[in-house]
Amino acid sequence: MSQNNNLLIAASGTGGHIFPALAVSKRLEKYWNVHWLGVKHRIDSQIIPKKYQLSTINIKIPKKNFFVFFQYIVILLSTFKIIRILKEKDIKLVFTTGGYISAPTIIAAKLMQIPIIIHESNLIPGMVTKNFGFLCDFVFTGFIQTNSYLKNCKTIFTGTPLREQFYKSNPLPNWVPKGDGPLLFVIGGSQGANAINQIFYESSEFLIKKNFRIVHLIGRSNFKESKIINSENYVQKKFIHQIAALMQNCDLVISRSGSGVINELIQTCKPSILIPYPYSKNNHQEKNGMILASIGGSILINQNKISKEIFEGTLKRIFKLKPKKRYYNYDILDLMKKNMENYNNIINSKKDIIKLINYFLKES
Repeated sequence: MSQNNNLLIAASGTGGHIFPALAVSKRLEKYWNVHWLGVKHRIDSQIIPKKYQLSTINIKIPKKNFFVFFQYIVILLSTFKIIRILKEKDIKLVFTTGGYISAPTIIAAKLMQIPIIIHESNLIPGMVTKNFGFLCDFVFTGFIQTNSYLKNCKTIFTGTPLREQFYKSNPLPNWVPKGDGPLLFVIGGSQGANAINQIFYESSEFLIKKNFRIVHLIGRSNFKESKIINSENYVQKKFIHQIAALMQNCDLVISRSGSGVINELIQTCKPSILIPYPYSKNNHQEKNGMILASIGGSILINQNKISKEIFEGTLKRIFKLKPKKRYYNYDILDLMKKNMENYNNIINSKKDIIKLINYFLKES
């Protein structure tokens, strides 16, 4: 590997931005000297390996108030600090995954005439990809439909890279509740999801009575006492590393519909109930979820219309037992799984992101 092959990855803030970038970085280490750009006071320092020599800039997510314009100006002014980082590290290529850190990074790289690649994992492109994608050498997309929203960009459908654990079979962790009841994996993302957590607390009696086994990932907050917590069929966690193992081995996932979760569900061919975050930009979570709902692999529930009755009724329909000769099965659940498997077979002909990035080695 040449000492001049220096790659800067700009990804920060949420798992949806960081995990796809990490999946790429681990496979690029053989070819590139990988450096990382993040944001101060976010989860970056806890997740990014030290070997990537994390550099940080101090920007905040703009809030909708009278000063929002000035907040965007502050973000763009960080371009000058990023230019210094690009010079100091002699960066030859920039790879970014969207979010507010991407805008000044793209501008800085363009001013320095450094090639830029951005990956857009949402079906509807985010603000940065939409407004700055044309400045990038390539825009990689997680869904082929996304290309139609980026007419002025050089788009390539690649799919979204996942953590290595999703590409191999993983055993179920031994702390998962034992038994014959259906296993539900409930996940609200790295920050948790109040609406999902709350509906579970309200439906605790129903879940226990129906003998569901549950692993409930509640995020960094919302630890709430409930009688379901005292059930041997229920395990509550704030954070786990065995996401792939749980998805691969559970019967149903209940989650938000961020791009990361959508792609993990596709990879594991897992049926789901999706409750999109209603305040996501451009309503992208609902549109992500519609991809799986439209093929019959998921049931979408609007957070503003969800109730104990709707939630429990949905589970009753999915897990309604149907006698089949000598055994019982769940017809709707099986159909959802088959639909996910069929969709996985269609989209798995994606191009290799690593090979596409390595085209730039010739220019290093």
